[in-house]
Amino acid sequence: MRQRPGERRRDKQRCGRQVKETSLVVTVFRVIVGGRRGERQPARKTAAAGQPIPFSEHLTELRRAIRIREAPPGLVISYHSDRAEGTAVSLSVVEAATAPTRFRSAQDADDFEQELVDQFALAASSSGVTDGVISAERSVIFEFVRFLDRPLWTARPEDADRFLIQQRRDRGLARTTVQGKAWIVARFYDFLIRRYDHDIQSLTSHSVLQPIDEFNRPAKAEYGAPRVPPSEDEIDRLFIEWRSALTHTRKFLPAARDYLAASLWRRAGLRIGETVMLDIRDWRPDLGSHGKLHVRFGKGSRGRGPKTRLVPTINSVDALLEWWLTDVRHQFGDDWSNPDAPLLPSERRDPYTGAWIRVGPDALRAGLAGAVGVWLPSWAGRLTPHGLRHFCASSMYARGVDLKAIQELLGHEWLSTTTRYIHVHDDNIERAWATANDRVAGRLGLQTR
Repeated sequence: MRQRPGERRRDKQRCGRQVKETSLVVTVFRVIVGGRRGERQPARKTAAAGQPIPFSEHLTELRRAIRIREAPPGLVISYHSDRAEGTAVSLSVVEAATAPTRFRSAQDADDFEQELVDQFALAASSSGVTDGVISAERSVIFEFVRFLDRPLWTARPEDADRFLIQQRRDRGLARTTVQGKAWIVARFYDFLIRRYDHDIQSLTSHSVLQPIDEFNRPAKAEYGAPRVPPSEDEIDRLFIEWRSALTHTRKFLPAARDYLAASLWRRAGLRIGETVMLDIRDWRPDLGSHGKLHVRFGKGSRGRGPKTRLVPTINSVDALLEWWLTDVRHQFGDDWSNPDAPLLPSERRDPYTGAWIRVGPDALRAGLAGAVGVWLPSWAGRLTPHGLRHFCASSMYARGVDLKAIQELLGHEWLSTTTRYIHVHDDNIERAWATANDRVAGRLGLQTR
């Protein structure tokens, strides 16, 4: 049935659709939850080359707020939360890439090239990849296109050879960085070949080839030099001296905070990003025999956003948290009773609310570096927060904790990642052999009795 003009106009207003023939159009509306019913204000339009398009993660919240049932055919709806305004969320409506029948000008070819990159970004967003990873992948693709200096569908393996050599030899980038860029370019061209090869061939008479082939694809690189941590005696000496000096330090509160953060890296294997995002409510002494820390911003695999986990507060972490929350945290301010307040606050206050803001990772790194420089100078400039995470894994393994448990503690997706964190002593094989012999001898002794 044919729609009346008023109905078509309302449909366009509801979905925010902008009609344009060849180029990608993004219209962002701001929807204030709890404001006037149906209040929508255009915020901005962005489709420029090299600029990230806002993608969102709060799909359910936005659908509930504006009651969207379905997108019109040919459109993709993505969502983006605006944390700066708390309850504000945004809606992005993006036209699907449609190949023009022919290029009328060089600008048409540039627009189509831009659409292909944008559609690759939208596909990544639909699979759950975070905005930061999408932006980084787009920048690598644009870097390769600039190096190519001609349309991206004309790339050949020889071009990728020159690009990878330039990255490794001329720019001096690490093997893992070059490997990551090569894999991004390979995924992008796989995307073009599977989805748009027919369109590109009909427009340009070029058949898209995969420039990263079996001959120039970098092998999986190791993650640089192994982060072998200090010995257990050295770590014990560092933390014993650090704890005893807290009462005499000029700034007790930041020193105690840095000590607690380093202890979480050493004893629970937390990442520095996970540590700074902890709130007071994340300490759950009611869970398990030792209590648990609710890590809400763990590192997700393949850039798919934060991955949560519950970390048992074993290895004396529960006693450290009780000390912190009982004796120290309230001295930062009266927000200690607010469960949403940061567990590790900064020395600065929010200029609008007056509350203590969350400490940054650089401050915690500086705190550890200062302590190492004073009480473990042989490791000055070498022991990092991630090095303490390696120490936690190695010390747990030396105590007999199995690899699967260490994997869960550290929040790794793959057990092979955990094995790179285990640094054993030179006599590890001999000690394992002796332990196995003792176990067998014990069993035989029980059987002969």
